[in-house]
Amino acid sequence: MAMQSMLMGKQAHPSLHIRATILDLPLRNSWTTSKDKVVVVMGATGTGKSRLSVDLAMRFNGEIINSDKMQVYEGLDIVTNKISEEEASGVPHHLIGIVPSHADFTCTDFCNTVSGKMDDIVARKRLPIIAGGSNNYIKALIDNEAYGFRSKYECCYLWVDVSMSVLYESLAKRVDQMVDRGMIEEARQFFKPNADYSKGVLRSIGGPEFVEYFRLEASVDEETRVRLLKEALDEVKINTCRLARRQVEKILALKYEKGWNIHRLDATKVYQKHGKKCGEAWEELVLRPSMEIISQFLSSSHGLCNSMELHLN
Repeated sequence: MAMQSMLMGKQAHPSLHIRATILDLPLRNSWTTSKDKVVVVMGATGTGKSRLSVDLAMRFNGEIINSDKMQVYEGLDIVTNKISEEEASGVPHHLIGIVPSHADFTCTDFCNTVSGKMDDIVARKRLPIIAGGSNNYIKALIDNEAYGFRSKYECCYLWVDVSMSVLYESLAKRVDQMVDRGMIEEARQFFKPNADYSKGVLRSIGGPEFVEYFRLEASVDEETRVRLLKEALDEVKINTCRLARRQVEKILALKYEKGWNIHRLDATKVYQKHGKKCGEAWEELVLRPSMEIISQFLSSSHGLCNSMELHLN
């Protein structure tokens, strides 16, 4: 499989020859802060958040906490693009597939669950890495004073960004690849004529869009079936692109309106490369800068971590 194709979804960890020299650095810096450290990986769907979080976890003794509000549910693994065992590369992942598919997992539920996971990860002297596209979850966790997150943790925010024109094309190809992996069959297994597609995992993009197709496919001719399926897939692609746009808008609001110090990593050229050059671009433009930022974050004060943005953004 070409590297470009692998980038459309979440891929297994590549053989990158980067040596990390800071694995033994303390997660708590006693001479600068009493807070524990946490990394937050943000970005629109399909930009490589999972890939980066795994890359970093392997180099900084980390564990990943999922903050994608659809991936917390059981089922529809292809539709929700859950990370596979191969892609996880042995890195522990939390909050993936833990909630019954029909349940309603709220921001409050997320915050309460994550708070316990964070305490456990830090107690084992590992680096918590929160990764996912549900920025409302992240904002609720960090900004809600009821959880005391800011009083306990110092955050380093990484934003994997891809220009929208390039990302839209990539997302459309990713949907086609998901179809090849069995997305339609998986969605059909969850289809029920009277199901509530406003709750649980059925809200996922790739669920409601197929309802009419599944409802009518057995009673219409082949030409109509083909048309209905194409319309459903087109709607999945459009809704995925709309989601990506909303996610970026929320990140920009956190950065410029809320004043979060979010380090932007431009991965656009990664998605414009092919084969070996694609992996090289990821290493140069995303992974290496991220490692430098986190190295500073773990070994120095918050102020020095901020200074990295002048050189990398």
